[in-house]
Amino acid sequence: MQLFYAPEITLPLYTLSEEESKHCTRVLRMRVGDELHITDGKGNMYRCKVVSDNVKHCMVEVVETIPEYEKMSYELVMAVAPTKNIDRFEWFLEKATEVGISEVYPLECDHSERRQIKDEREDKVITAAVKQSLKAYHPVLHPMTRFKDLVAQPFDGDKFIAHCNDALGEREYLGKLIKKGASTLILIGPEGDFSEEEINFALENGFKAISLGKERLRTETAAVVATVVTSTINKL
Repeated sequence: MQLFYAPEITLPLYTLSEEESKHCTRVLRMRVGDELHITDGKGNMYRCKVVSDNVKHCMVEVVETIPEYEKMSYELVMAVAPTKNIDRFEWFLEKATEVGISEVYPLECDHSERRQIKDEREDKVITAAVKQSLKAYHPVLHPMTRFKDLVAQPFDGDKFIAHCNDALGEREYLGKLIKKGASTLILIGPEGDFSEEEINFALENGFKAISLGKERLRTETAAVVATVVTSTINKL
């Protein structure tokens, strides 16, 4: 399956962007009559047929619409402090999209070493992962959000914070707490972990402290592990 991403797709005819047209006709060498798929990122998968193989304005006809294509049975929102090396945060975005995620909040924390990201660049990383992994849902990337602002806002589901401060009490393994089909919000801190004040603030606002195992994990690894654990529990 060759998948293209077009959130603004029109039916029954749609003209690919110039960049996608070149990819379709020159790289994939598609011609009139060939089939491809397009997703709008909102769950619709469109089976299409090329009706004009113009290198700059490739036009396709939608011949079948598949709604809610492989929709996840759960909602997972990951709030992660971007790493100083942005490549590592982008690696998380890519892998989490492949595994299955609903929303991402880049999190600004007390110990954050990176307090800005390029939203458009990071969204393109997610888009590429959507196409590569044949997803019909495009995860929502929120702007950089302050820790207390996110923690204080309402969330209708289970809320967890992963931290490494043994002095603040025991932490239960995430895999024992995930509920199938539930909406889940997980906070992953920066390289220097959450501050004690942040952890206490989260606990006061209904978050449960969790562990991701005995291993010492980097920020991006911890975020991917949390994503995989949640996905695995929901697919058992």
